[in-house]
Amino acid sequence: MMDATVRTGRPPRLPVLAHGIAATVLVGLYVTLFLEAESQSAVLGLLAVGAAAAVVAARSGVGTRVIEVLEHHPVAMGLLAAVLVLMETWLFAERHFVLLMITTYLLYVTVGLGLTIQFGYAGTLNFAGASFYGVGSYTAAVLTAVPGFPPLLAIPAGGLVAAVCGSLLVAPVLRTRGHYAAVVSIAFALLFKTFLEVNEVLGGPQGLLVGSLSVAGYDFAAPLRPWPGTEWSFYVHHVLAALLLALFAYAVARRIEHSWLGLAMDAVRMDEIAAACFGVGIERTKVVAFVWGNMLIGMAGALYATMVGFIAPNNFTFADSLIFLSILLLGGLGSRPGLLVAAAVVVFLPEKLQLIQEYRFLLFSALVLVMLMFRPEGLVPRPPRGYPGGGGGP
Repeated sequence: MMDATVRTGRPPRLPVLAHGIAATVLVGLYVTLFLEAESQSAVLGLLAVGAAAAVVAARSGVGTRVIEVLEHHPVAMGLLAAVLVLMETWLFAERHFVLLMITTYLLYVTVGLGLTIQFGYAGTLNFAGASFYGVGSYTAAVLTAVPGFPPLLAIPAGGLVAAVCGSLLVAPVLRTRGHYAAVVSIAFALLFKTFLEVNEVLGGPQGLLVGSLSVAGYDFAAPLRPWPGTEWSFYVHHVLAALLLALFAYAVARRIEHSWLGLAMDAVRMDEIAAACFGVGIERTKVVAFVWGNMLIGMAGALYATMVGFIAPNNFTFADSLIFLSILLLGGLGSRPGLLVAAAVVVFLPEKLQLIQEYRFLLFSALVLVMLMFRPEGLVPRPPRGYPGGGGGP
């Protein structure tokens, strides 16, 4: 009798979900211990345990089975991931700094997913990720200062303005190839920072104050009091908002990859001439990737601005763009699971391991160089596309 794997082309539902649930529980326990650790020896010990567990999972095939769960059951795993974040938020509800790290991680995941659509799928280089992040942030700063404007609408507005700016930049990008396209985005990043510094309307080098989010008069900057006598950090609101945005970005990136558009992007990335010979619209594909990616980045920037309450040009430098790109290279180009792991490394490791705090840029550079030399496919490589209607990864 033909088994379920042969008939449906995917692993049986319950055994695979069991792997996913077990992995979520173990990851949740590890993250809790890591965030709770204070001494440097405890942090180093947990890092060693995590590295050993990753090696064992890779060699035993457990990691592959977890990837299969993400591939075939994205909704279930998305719900498990949301529950994991909610549990961590509840456990650290009164600790501002931990919640700030969690929110930053979720925002970096959203930015990484936007860059994945551009670079990982379509092969369009964008060294101005932090600039589009800044476009979304400054859009939120301007709109929240308008009397009567609903602050919540500043987030989609930030994405829309970033997408429009990206559509203007994509014209010179389409006329260049390879490293020349990278130079165009680098020039935009430098011009954007200079524009902010000389523009007094946008606060100049001193920056701008940003209004907080509010829904029906409920202010996100106010502490959360779930019951009398209990006061949670106001960052709880931003964790929840960043979680919803990250889930939306993940769903968009997955949907694009598993569509005919994702197939076209893969073809353009691998060989533009061959793709054009088969009727793929090169320019249209790149424009769609660039616009969608910048929209997600801009929305993350808008939410970031409303969370911190103040922004300045120095928040959106070229160095920040390189950090965003390092997340993609560490995780693996086009690999969404790899992105989740790499973003955690970039956000949590320097904050918990204080001895490398001042050398974090050097650390990121060294990690990228090591990955490019010994594992260029990234921590979690993106599997090859299996068939025309399906994506290459979860």
